[in-house]
Amino acid sequence: MNWYLKVLKDYANFKGRARRKEYWMFVLFNVIFSIIASILDSLLGTLNEYGGAISLLYSLVVFIPGLAVTVRRLHDVGKSGWMFFIILIPLIGTIWLLVLLVTDSKPGTNEWGPNPKSNTEDINQIGTE
Repeated sequence: MNWYLKVLKDYANFKGRARRKEYWMFVLFNVIFSIIASILDSLLGTLNEYGGAISLLYSLVVFIPGLAVTVRRLHDVGKSGWMFFIILIPLIGTIWLLVLLVTDSKPGTNEWGPNPKSNTEDINQIGTE
């Protein structure tokens, strides 16, 4: 949960690097909260042909943080954030982006900053401010 909150606190930061754990923990909690939002939409009767009001609101809230953490994740593997647009190539682009997102960090410092695996102090500070 701390990783999810870290991404939300750093919601518009497209600079730097995000390690695999940060990205995938955000994705995991995002899926869980999306399912909960869908269940609430169903229970409250706010579903229509386009989806539910609660699900739509949640999606809007996490859109920018999700995009930012994806760009930072691409930076971590040594790619530009613009590489995200590879997803526009049908099928192959999605597979290629997925491979990049599961690839381990480039060791050492790259043009986007130091390796986040070497600095675990950031995650230890979450919630102590």
